[in-house]
Amino acid sequence: MNNFFGTDGIRGEVGVAPITADFLLKVGWAVGSVLRETEGGTASVIIGKDTRVSGYLFESALEAGFLSAGVNVGMLGPMPSPAIAYLTQAFGAAAGVVISASHNPYQDNGVKFFSSKGVKFSNKVQKAIEEKIAKPMVSVDSASIGKAKRYGQALGRYIEFCKSTFDKKCDLSNLKIIIDCANGATYHIAEDVFKELGVTTIMINNNPDGYNINRNCGATDTKQLQQEVLKQDANLGIAFDGDGDRLIMVDHLGEKVDGDELVYIIANAWKNNGELKSDTVVGTKMTNLGMRKALGELGLTFIEADVGDRHVMDELINNNAILGGEGSGHIICLNKSTSGDAIIAALQVLEVISKSQKTLYDLKTMMTKYPQVLVNIKIENDINLKNNSNLVHAISLTESKLSDKGRILIRKSGTEALVRVMVECNDIELATESANYLADVIKSM
Repeated sequence: MNNFFGTDGIRGEVGVAPITADFLLKVGWAVGSVLRETEGGTASVIIGKDTRVSGYLFESALEAGFLSAGVNVGMLGPMPSPAIAYLTQAFGAAAGVVISASHNPYQDNGVKFFSSKGVKFSNKVQKAIEEKIAKPMVSVDSASIGKAKRYGQALGRYIEFCKSTFDKKCDLSNLKIIIDCANGATYHIAEDVFKELGVTTIMINNNPDGYNINRNCGATDTKQLQQEVLKQDANLGIAFDGDGDRLIMVDHLGEKVDGDELVYIIANAWKNNGELKSDTVVGTKMTNLGMRKALGELGLTFIEADVGDRHVMDELINNNAILGGEGSGHIICLNKSTSGDAIIAALQVLEVISKSQKTLYDLKTMMTKYPQVLVNIKIENDINLKNNSNLVHAISLTESKLSDKGRILIRKSGTEALVRVMVECNDIELATESANYLADVIKSM
C-alpha cells in the first residue's frame, strides 16, 4: 500500500502522479466512503481552495468523488486553510477539504483534510483512506448520490470569527500596515479584517491570476514587503503565504520578524498576563537557539516537536499547552483557533503592540536570535542521511568546530524533494562555512 499522505496532506506537481484529476477523484470517493462508514449515515463535507489555476480542476474531481460515495458537498471557493478548519465546525460538516500546496509555486497543488473538530485527520483515519484508495472505486446507486451546493455566507462568517479573537478594547487606529497576501487565499479577506478593526491598510499582491501565487511575494519572499514598509513609512508589514496559514512580519525598519520571534512575543505577553496555559511553548527541531534560551529566561518550558505544524499540534495537545509554532511562520494559538491561522496570529501580535505601546521592533529585540544558515539541496532520488560514512564524518568534524557555540540539523523536507541543512551558531561566518561544507558533501552523495 502506498503512503500518499505527507506532513501536510497529499502534495506534488500538477499532472504528475498522484496530483492528477483521476487520482483526486478516487481520493474524494475514498474519503467519502470512510466518512459514510464512520458517520453511520449521510455525511457532508465542505471544499475550499487557494487561487491556483489547477484548483478548478481538482475541485471538480474531488466533488465528483464525494458525490459518488454518497456524501453531500458544500463548495466555498477560494478560502484560507484555517478558514476551512473553522467553517467545518461552523457548518457541522464531517470533514473540511483544502485544495492547496501552501507556500509552493502554482505548478504544485495538493489536498489536505480537517475533521469535524477542525483538526487535521489522525494517522488512523489517513490509514483507512489509503486502504480504501487501494480498492476498486464503486459508486453508490443513483438514489444515494450526494448533493452539492455553494455556500455564500462563508466569507463573512470567517471574517467575523477572526475579529472575535481580538480584544476590541485595543485601539489600532494609529497603525499603518502593509499587507502582502501572496496572491493567495487571503486576497479577499485580510483587508476587511484589519480595516474593520481600525487599521490603515495598504494591500499588495492581492490580485491573483491563477499563476502568481507565492511568486516573489508573501511569507516565503518578503523583499517587496520590506521595501514597501520603508517606502510608505508604515508601522509594520504583514505577509501571508498562499493558503493563509503562515505569518511573517516586518518591523518599521524594514527588517523581517520570523515565526520564532512572533511566537516569543506572544508567549512573553501571555506569560505576563497569566494567559499562557501550562507555561509551555512548543517549537520544532528548527527553532532558534536564541528563542529557546529566551523562553527559559522567562521560566517557560520549551517542547521540541518534529518539523511540521501537524507535529506541533500533537505536542500542544500532549502537553496541555496552547501556543506553538515554527520559524517558517506556522503559529498555533489553541485558545483562539483549532489550527494554525496567520490572520489570527497577526491579530495577537497587534494586540500585544497596542497594549504594550511598543513597536514591533521593540518587542522582537527582547530576544536575540542566533544566526541561522539554511541550505536547501534538491534531490532526484531518495538518499540515506544516517548511514553514509562521508556525511557522518563531515557532521562529526563540523560539530567539533562548533563546539557548544551552535548546532546542526539535517533533514529531508516533508513536502518537497529537498534535503535541508541548517547550522546555527553565534558566529555567522562559521555557520555559513559549516552549512555550505555539509551541503557540498550531500550533493556528492
